Amino acid sequence: QVQLVESGGGLVQAGGSLRLSCAVSGRTFSSYAMGWFRQAPGKEREFVAAINWSDGTTDYADSVKGRFTIFRDNAKNTVALQMNSLKPEDTAIYYCIAHKAYNFLLIGGGDWGQGTQVTVSS
Repeated sequence: QVQLVESGGGLVQAGGSLRLSCAVSGRTFSSYAMGWFRQAPGKEREFVAAINWSDGTTDYADSVKGRFTIFRDNAKNTVALQMNSLKPEDTAIYYCIAHKAYNFLLIGGGDWGQGTQVTVSS
C-alpha cells in the first residue's frame, strides 16, 4: 500500500494549462503503475490517464488524447499530469491512483489520493 497526495489543481480559463502532481510515499514506487481518474459534479468517476511501471506504456481516455500527458519520475516518487487546451468539461476532482497491476489500475483498482479540484471557466 502507498500513500498518495495530489497538488496543482486550481481555476483556469478555457484553453489554458495546468500541471497536477502526485507525491507517492513508499520505497517500491517504481514497481507501481500510476494513473489519474476524475469525477465531475453529478457524474461517476472516469479514467483519464495511466502509465505502467515496467515499460512506460501510457493510456489515455479519448476525451483527453492529444491534450493531456502523464509522466513519472521514479527518482522523485512523483507522477504528473500535464493538461493543455483545457475545456470546461474537464472540470472535476482529479484523483491519483496506484496499483502494481496495470490492468487492474485501468478499471480503478488500487490506492487513491484525496483528490485535487480543477475548474475550467468558459
